[in-house]
Amino acid sequence: MNLFITELRDKEIQKDSMRFRRNMERIGEMFAYEISKELEYKEKKISTPLGIAKTTVPVSSIVNATILRAGLPFHQGFLNYFDNTENAFISAHRKYHKDGSFSIQFEHLSSPSIENKILILSDPMLASGASMEIAYKALLERGKPKHTHIVTIIGSNQGINYVKKHISMDNVTIWAGDVDDELTSKSYIVPGLGDAGDLAFGSKI
Repeated sequence: MNLFITELRDKEIQKDSMRFRRNMERIGEMFAYEISKELEYKEKKISTPLGIAKTTVPVSSIVNATILRAGLPFHQGFLNYFDNTENAFISAHRKYHKDGSFSIQFEHLSSPSIENKILILSDPMLASGASMEIAYKALLERGKPKHTHIVTIIGSNQGINYVKKHISMDNVTIWAGDVDDELTSKSYIVPGLGDAGDLAFGSKI
């Protein structure tokens, strides 16, 4: 995973948006594999051309959720492994004010019920933590998950601490590929990697 995170940070490699998206997807696949170790399994017998084989298969119902738009390639990595999951999408953005401050504006939620299911909530960057809090609390309107995995590629110490303070950590696990110490006054992670959404899909107005 360190190699792919290194490439995501590298401003020269970032010029290739397809490679940037693919690296986010690869990291999502790696996180999915690690999370799969935490799921519940049951024994199953299957018929092969030569006999009966015993195996174990996951029994957990999973909802794979992400915050638009930057989260889409990361989300796809989880979907590559958990290909039978239900999916949820949260639209939120930063609204900047004249004094230079900003607030997180929640716009839309598309989600199935998450009642008693495993919720994987992913966002490639966890900066201030405010977007993650809003997304998680919006999803709770669809039920109470059995367990939640909050997953980010790069987080800030401040953002992770914010999430721990504002979200009940009962049955919640935070996964981070890397954690940076500095968060600017505009809530950009330093050294971070820049704007993940712009790097993946192009700049916006």
